[in-house]
This record gives sequence, structure tokens and C-alpha cells, in this order.
Amino acid sequence: MAGRRGLAVGLVIVIASMLLLFTVSQSYFIAATFVSTSCMAGAAYVLGEFRGERPLLKRLLLGLASAAFLYAIFYAGAWAVSTYHPFGITTASETSIYSLISSPSNPVYLQVLVLLFDSAGFEAFFRGVLQKRLSTRLGLLSAPAVAALDAAIHLATLNPLWVGATFVTDSIWGVTYHYGKGTQSSFTSHFVWDVAIFILRPIK
Repeated sequence: MAGRRGLAVGLVIVIASMLLLFTVSQSYFIAATFVSTSCMAGAAYVLGEFRGERPLLKRLLLGLASAAFLYAIFYAGAWAVSTYHPFGITTASETSIYSLISSPSNPVYLQVLVLLFDSAGFEAFFRGVLQKRLSTRLGLLSAPAVAALDAAIHLATLNPLWVGATFVTDSIWGVTYHYGKGTQSSFTSHFVWDVAIFILRPIK
């Protein structure tokens, strides 16, 4: 029961921090991201799931392959959005997401730092805690289950493209975590994809 109570408390804190992140003004988004991901990392640590993993080349390669695959999915998705405008969604929805991180007011080193911290916090909690515990019952299905939870939290953004993108990315990172047998692979995929799509070559 103590473990379940701890998980429930940690989940409430993480969700509250994410809702704060999605409701602050853009000028405070970077600071709020550090706060939210600190809550994720802290919850993972308190729950005993923030442990180091022995570096393995195959885990890193799996993460890189996963990031490349995910980038290709978003490239195709951006083309579909700009061509067909499903449900009235336009590329303006993409631009509003990119601007939160890649704003000219944010120096590149700060963008990289926040993406690094974001990747570590998200993977530690959503994969290292939630998916790890669900996987004992759901196996690989724990990946879309956790993705659905994260996407539901993102409903607070009122941006349907962000909600959909969250489900897709989290599902891929969940599958990467499952086959990589730990957060090393999913963290690599998350961070590399973030840097590629927010800094190196945004898809618009």
C-alpha cells in the first residue's frame, strides 16, 4: 500500500506540475519546464526508480534508430497536415509548439539544456516508473497505455496536434524502452529527437 500511495502522490505532483507548465505564459515556459521535469525526476528518485544503467552500445544504437524513425514519422505527418489539414489543423499549430523552445530569446545552450533535462525527467518517470510498473501486467501494451495518459494530460494545452504528437512520441519511446530494457535507449531517442526537431531541423 505504501508503494501505491507513494506512486499516487508522485503522479498527482507530476500532473499538477505539467498543468502549471501548460498554463503559464510563454515567457515562463522554460522555467516551468525545469520545475515540472524536476518533479518527475524527484518522484522517480523517491520511488526508487532513478538508478543508473550500464552503458551498452546496442542500447544507444536502438535509441538513435528510434529517434530517426520518429523524425521520419513527423516529417510525413507534417506533409499530411500541410496538405490535407485534418480536423482543421494547420502548420500554425506546429509553429506554436516550436516557438516555446526555439524562440530567438532562448540561447542555444539553454535550449539544449532544457531538452536534456526534459528528456531525463520524462523518461525517468513515465518509462522508468509508470511503464515499468504497468509492464508486469500489460507487457508491451504498457507503452500505449502510458502514452495515452501523457496525451490526456496534454489536453490542457488545447492544441490537438500537441496531444496527438505526444501519443505518437510516447508510444515510440515506450516501445524503445521495452526492447532496450531500460531508459538508456528511450532517453537517447527522446533527447536526440528533441534536439533534431526543435533546434537542428524543425519540421514546418
